[in-house]
Amino acid sequence: MRFLRLEDVAEELNVKLPQVRALVKSGELPAIQIGGRGMWRVERVELENYIQRRYAEAREEIAREPK
Repeated sequence: MRFLRLEDVAEELNVKLPQVRALVKSGELPAIQIGGRGMWRVERVELENYIQRRYAEAREEIAREPK
């Protein structure tokens, strides 16, 4: 499946739906509105890109910690 509903994204990330909405609203997680009701969808590749960015940020943060 190419596009995920925000509920699906929340389930994959194991977070609450409002957290996913906040990520979309901030632009941190790219999404598009589809259909007459403007339902948000996240492309699977964008979710994977977001996850990889978060891993990179975590590695950088760990590297900055004093040893």
